[in-house]
Amino acid sequence: MNTITTRDVQAEAWRLNVLEAGDTEAPAILWLHGSGPGVSARSNWAELVETMPDYHHIAPDVLGFADSEHPEDLPAGVGASSVTRVDSLFALLDALDVHKTHVVGNSLGGMLAILMLQRQPERFDRVILMGSAGAPLPPSENLIKMVLYYTNESPDAMENLLQHFMHDTSSFGDTLREVAKERAEFAARSDIRRSHERTFTPEPTPLFFTAEQLGEVDHEVLVVHGREDSIISVDASYYYAKHLPNAQLHVLPHAGHWVQIEQASRFRALAELFLSEGASATGGQA
Repeated sequence: MNTITTRDVQAEAWRLNVLEAGDTEAPAILWLHGSGPGVSARSNWAELVETMPDYHHIAPDVLGFADSEHPEDLPAGVGASSVTRVDSLFALLDALDVHKTHVVGNSLGGMLAILMLQRQPERFDRVILMGSAGAPLPPSENLIKMVLYYTNESPDAMENLLQHFMHDTSSFGDTLREVAKERAEFAARSDIRRSHERTFTPEPTPLFFTAEQLGEVDHEVLVVHGREDSIISVDASYYYAKHLPNAQLHVLPHAGHWVQIEQASRFRALAELFLSEGASATGGQA
């Protein structure tokens, strides 16, 4: 088991709270979580980074989420805020002296990963997109519920929302309500609410990736999606698999938006096999 540590890192103008594990001299993996009220790197990735040896795991709370900085001037809208978040993530890699890394992006984190590939492709080795946002599809009913959570926030509303992130909530046993209560309390922080509302301010031109843009990404990409995902349709990953030149698609049954929780062992096996085929990502070496 890898030991997890957390620390604040000053990445140029931004303070990011970073979860790390593994050997800093080993190949690096940058883990980018999704959006949603109360989300954090630890809630998304802890089980995986603890149980995947041979890597330097870097899992930040993305700017404007959890215990990272929540800038009052965070640009409004998913597209504009994503540009600033990508700026902060590159600054984080520079601060950690990481010149090349694999990257794993879940939901909004997948969108951020693609933006990073477009800007500095040479800094990335292999890429995993899991339930990734950014495909030109209409938002699902449950994604809209997530976006509008703060219009009627409560532990009950959080419990209802969490149920939609999974196909089968039995993995939480009888604790789902307790988990929802704790997450609702965390999400009620004024800075977290402000960042969520700024992120999802309506914008005239939503951020989607065209077939032409994806066709320019020549990285090896593993596209993973839960078949029963009701937050972001599996059609999004079919779109990515069709237009990314070097993509392979794995659709996992009996899984919703949180594949890394509901199908952790399967996802870990897929990721380890895929990443082991690309051996050039190193933590401190160019």
